[in-house]
Amino acid sequence: MPPDTHWTITSVREALAAKKISARELAAEFYTRIARHNPELNAYLALCPKRAFAQAQRIDDLIAEGATAAELPPLAGVPVAIKDVLCTSGVPTTCGSRILEHYVPPYDATAVERMEGAGAVILGKTNCDEFAMGSSTENSAYGPVRNPVAPDRVPGGSSGGSAAVVAGGLAVTSLGTDTGGSIRQPGSLCGIPAFLPSYGRVSRYGLIAFASSLDRVGPFASNVRDIATVLGVIAGRDPKDSTAAAAPVPDYRAALDRPVRGLRIGVPVECFPEGMNRAVREKVEAGIRLLESLGCQRVPVHMPISDYAIAAYYIIATAEASSNLARYDGVRYGLRVPGNTLVEMYQKTRGRGFGAEVKRRIVLGTYALSAGYYDAYYLRAQKVRTLIARDFADAFSKVDAIITPTSPVPAFKLGERTEDPLAMYLADIYTVTGSLAGLTGISVPCGKSPEGLPIGMQIYGPAFSEERVLQLASAFERAGGEKL
Repeated sequence: MPPDTHWTITSVREALAAKKISARELAAEFYTRIARHNPELNAYLALCPKRAFAQAQRIDDLIAEGATAAELPPLAGVPVAIKDVLCTSGVPTTCGSRILEHYVPPYDATAVERMEGAGAVILGKTNCDEFAMGSSTENSAYGPVRNPVAPDRVPGGSSGGSAAVVAGGLAVTSLGTDTGGSIRQPGSLCGIPAFLPSYGRVSRYGLIAFASSLDRVGPFASNVRDIATVLGVIAGRDPKDSTAAAAPVPDYRAALDRPVRGLRIGVPVECFPEGMNRAVREKVEAGIRLLESLGCQRVPVHMPISDYAIAAYYIIATAEASSNLARYDGVRYGLRVPGNTLVEMYQKTRGRGFGAEVKRRIVLGTYALSAGYYDAYYLRAQKVRTLIARDFADAFSKVDAIITPTSPVPAFKLGERTEDPLAMYLADIYTVTGSLAGLTGISVPCGKSPEGLPIGMQIYGPAFSEERVLQLASAFERAGGEKL
């Protein structure tokens, strides 16, 4: 489904400043698109036109007072969407779950607050796998999201709705969250740039937790420059989140035009095994050659512990999920199913409120944390996590960035993997390593499969090296990487 008109953050600002369109008219245009296309895509769960038009009016008032394009806030009038795991004051936030079906937060997440403070017009909340647990956005209690490139296929997950609205022209940019690949993999499958900030770079305040040591908030956009703009808005210290780093926020856009000649790009041999998807291998290899043609030096690196990443991730993430989701008991907020006793009320509420995948992960996590199994599973997984981080640190002592595929396959068909959890989990094989190590990374489009399905290439950098990652991604994009 091609977008009606291609808007970027830059073109929105220029059109508003030149008075070719008003912020209110632009918001209305996007709501018309949503009404036309969302019934098929199912990418939005809730819309907030009252909030959006009030913000648009504030931007129009600024322009009426004589504000130039340079004087407007960085996201002035830009229609954006927010994943439904980030709290939005007065707007339902369900996490794609029946257990929070009618929950309306009394406050905004810090990332949402900063987006709106920068002038963004929030259109609504996007569909996602329940509590961000999934790789296809088929686990939502409110139905699956369809990929706008190929509606019979998944958009990736868990931030599939946030990727689909940008790829389908129903928002200019959006926020998603990434625990083990939930931003990067949907970006790859929908054919748009998708960014993973370093752990601690963006505040998690107001993000409804899945796995607290892994969860991160990051942007989707149609180009790398817009990614850099949004990251500059949402990044930085937050006194409401003790895990938000105090590191200064650089000018990410300034890094985009720096030459990449001389940069060393590491290519892990373990990421290109025999038998991998042929189209993915060919396109990512072509992407690496394109970077070499720009003056980058290819350096083979070895990361042997990455073979254990999926197992370690699905122990750590499920253990943290088991702890975080214990709060949904029908007592304080969300769904309550009456029972004759307190325990019966707990059982009925959680039994009806949680979907199959969430229940599966709670059971796995509770088992891994239980007496007699903690050392054998959870503690050992944490040791593997340390070794994976050590592998990356060793590699980054030799190279400036690491290149891998984003997803092992292009978008698969709806329903193709729902009965095979292991096959679904393996969709995260290239993304969980960076999540466990706390790295920063981006997925950028690098061509399409013979069936016309997007393929993504992943660029990793050390923690807090967002400038370097964006520099490489921008150079790749300008050199025509998307059309390989």
